[in-house]
Amino acid sequence: MPKLPPILHLTERAHWEAARAAGSYERSTRGRTLAEEGFIHFSTRDQLPRVAAFLYGADGPHDLVVLVVDPNVLTAPLKWEVMPPHGEEFPHLYGPLPVSAVVAVEEWER
Repeated sequence: MPKLPPILHLTERAHWEAARAAGSYERSTRGRTLAEEGFIHFSTRDQLPRVAAFLYGADGPHDLVVLVVDPNVLTAPLKWEVMPPHGEEFPHLYGPLPVSAVVAVEEWER
């Protein structure tokens, strides 16, 4: 099976720091939990600016980071699904994200 390229998750720094301490990331969009949302929303590099604008807008938190995740090591199901409002396909993880799958953390510049 071919290796999948990295997937990205935009999150607040505090949520990532809490996940590092716990060993598992269980937050989805806008800080909702995996239990509330049902999945963790990811993006590709070209989708990330649209996701940031849609989720956080200009007035959102300014302490955002991008988690760069290796999808080849995930144990929970990863599915590509069409999401509104633009009808684009996004990867969604149906289970917690192990911190060990995060290969890099990047600062998000607005």
